[in-house]
Amino acid sequence: MSVRIDIAGLRPDQVAVVPSPLAELGMALHTLSEPQHHPGLQGWATGVTARLDSHLADRMCEADFLWRTTFSDLFLPYAGIPGATALPGGTLAEELDLLDKLSDEQFVDAALEFTCALPYSHPGPGPLADTALRRRALELAAARGPQQVRFTERLLTDPPRIRAWLRQFLTDCDEAFFAETWSRLRHQLAADARHKTELLRHKGLAEALAAVSPALALDDTAGRITVDKLGEGRTATRAGGLLLVPTSLGRPHLMVLHRYCWHPVLHYPIGPAELAAPLSVEQLTLRMSALSHPVRMRLCRSLARSAFTTSELTHAHGMSAPEISRHLGVLKKAGLVTTRRRGRYVYHQLDVTTVARLGSDFLESVLR
Repeated sequence: MSVRIDIAGLRPDQVAVVPSPLAELGMALHTLSEPQHHPGLQGWATGVTARLDSHLADRMCEADFLWRTTFSDLFLPYAGIPGATALPGGTLAEELDLLDKLSDEQFVDAALEFTCALPYSHPGPGPLADTALRRRALELAAARGPQQVRFTERLLTDPPRIRAWLRQFLTDCDEAFFAETWSRLRHQLAADARHKTELLRHKGLAEALAAVSPALALDDTAGRITVDKLGEGRTATRAGGLLLVPTSLGRPHLMVLHRYCWHPVLHYPIGPAELAAPLSVEQLTLRMSALSHPVRMRLCRSLARSAFTTSELTHAHGMSAPEISRHLGVLKKAGLVTTRRRGRYVYHQLDVTTVARLGSDFLESVLR
């Protein structure tokens, strides 16, 4: 499973790395709604929440479907503007002006993406034009409660009203807490953007992508970037470019905008280096599958306590040597068991550090 970006014909000057205050505000709202996704930011989230005006907090809940799941493509509006020349603005106000340039159809489709399962990476009419799709959007909204239904009804009936509501809400968030946060983060984001731009200029796209995340892989021959994620998707730069947007609040989320007819964007986290490179989805699946067998679970119980030879394990578990060897082979292939030789004996032991990381590896993979 992965998201693929076709970059055939992409020129080096069509790749840009630019911080985005609107995208960072979207991630700030997501962090406030789902602080458990970001344990390192819980102090910041608690401080902001404690001093948040109750009226603003209520409005934040009213439209949290735009940022709770991850965050809506509305926070990356430059990708939806025809011409492939729009870049993030230097200020939040400039980016809100870019948001105003999206059509009502684009705005509504992006706003209902998470809650109403609208078409994302293929063409088709939206709920403003398609009565059946409009009815489905309201039915799906109803499953999320009356507040979601009311907001969806207003969105479908009067998009300009909701657009004005959202702009005012984001402006109020900026005044309440985000301007202070952005003043602290923007220098770090600008420094990262300069670093990635230098890598692009002097070492090429492959080096820059490797510095962004180990989950990104460039296939020069196929003209394709593959993003290792649990979801599936396809997009292409076509005549446009590729935009990389760093986020300081976003770890562990690595997001790919691949909406049909929008330009691809990689929204990637920066911050302290991880203790170990994140697992690929394939590696994680291999490890989870290796531990799903009851025999291998029992072997792990023994191997977590001490190192054993194959012969010792056959006696302890009442199994034949070939059976033990087969199960050990699965665990070793998954990187869960280490092997060392002592004289003429070969000892196997559980890699406790690797197993201890599985929980965080799993969360990082499903939240990436």
